[in-house]
Amino acid sequence: MVGAARQAIALAGLIAASLAAPAASGAEALSVVGACRGGAPNGAYELHGPDGRLRAVGAFAAGRKTGTFVFWTAAGARSAVIPYDNDARTGTVALWYTGARRELGRKLEAPYVDNVLHGVLRSYHPNGTPRTECRYEHGQLLNAQAWDARGSTLTEEQARKLAVRDVEADNRFLAQFDATVRANLPRCE
Repeated sequence: MVGAARQAIALAGLIAASLAAPAASGAEALSVVGACRGGAPNGAYELHGPDGRLRAVGAFAAGRKTGTFVFWTAAGARSAVIPYDNDARTGTVALWYTGARRELGRKLEAPYVDNVLHGVLRSYHPNGTPRTECRYEHGQLLNAQAWDARGSTLTEEQARKLAVRDVEADNRFLAQFDATVRANLPRCE
């Protein structure tokens, strides 16, 4: 179980690193396609890598993320779908395990309302087997089930501890997507 959690965190770091905004150290330069209205991002938004490959697509309304944002790795594999309403995650967030140029399998399906988990969250092991199924109500964990990669059931206590660790890791991971977009907004002057 601990190995799977470390693997998930390491994978999240790799995906986020592949999307990271340009740094002073000469990291990958991303280019933005987007428009502005009233000095704020508004309308369709695209983020491209130096090779022209699409890295993110979404939309803004009056400077706030709205609708669905889709993110891809540098190699072109879809890694995340994040729905927004007025800059808040609202809807089902989906994450995938990725490999060279393609998705390898589902990683996470997490329902949000106003940036708060609400509903049944499901996560999966890299081999495709269920990892967790947790029910949240307005951000509060009501119940949790979890399984190891071979399908053996974990205790409720183990499942709850795993759920808490996963939410913390998922929040850090999702914040990196938000930071990438924030660091690469259209120039509104």
